Amino acid sequence: MRLRKKWWARPEMEQSELVITEPEKYKGVWQQQVFNNSNEIHLELGCGRGKFICEKAAQNRDINYIAIDLKDEVLIYVLRKLEENELTNVRIVPLNIAKVEDIFDKNEISKIYINFCNPWPKERHKKRRLTHTRFLERYKKFITDDAQIWFKTDDQGLFNESLEYFNDSGFSINYKTYDLHNSDFKYNILTEYESKFTALGMNIMFLIAQNGSKHN
Repeated sequence: MRLRKKWWARPEMEQSELVITEPEKYKGVWQQQVFNNSNEIHLELGCGRGKFICEKAAQNRDINYIAIDLKDEVLIYVLRKLEENELTNVRIVPLNIAKVEDIFDKNEISKIYINFCNPWPKERHKKRRLTHTRFLERYKKFITDDAQIWFKTDDQGLFNESLEYFNDSGFSINYKTYDLHNSDFKYNILTEYESKFTALGMNIMFLIAQNGSKHN
């Protein structure tokens, strides 16, 4: 769905300390200069309107969160949710995810969340998938040795091929299910997208991949 341009969104976002519009300046110093604490940092790639990241942050106020998405038109809603709920442990970064390795340094991120990314089903487009080995190798440049990636999708083809991508990139699969909502996993937070499509009876697939760098 094409978003209508909200020309007022960026000026409003730039007024907030929760929005980082020049993230490259903080590579290697996110804890010290952005969050002003030593808490670990978790990253959501493609945060949409922010339901997931806001609930995570409310549940875990001793963890720092960074939410990345490209469009101001959705990020403005994330900002308003954060302000409404007085959540100060999240920073919003308007960014093309392909540039993510430019803004973080080694060992800065302890966990990555990827929720319902574009499945890019055509063969020539698969390298654009956020779980593709090309992206996983980028993440490994800035995640900790024992970092986890939590991945959720409604696309079984993407899920099965992602299992191969993680294996090829040296990750181990700690948990996987093809029916998340009927599984024994107790820590799921519904995204806006997830709520809509589970109401239509669609199965949600989920996995937790563990970085294997420390074992290499």
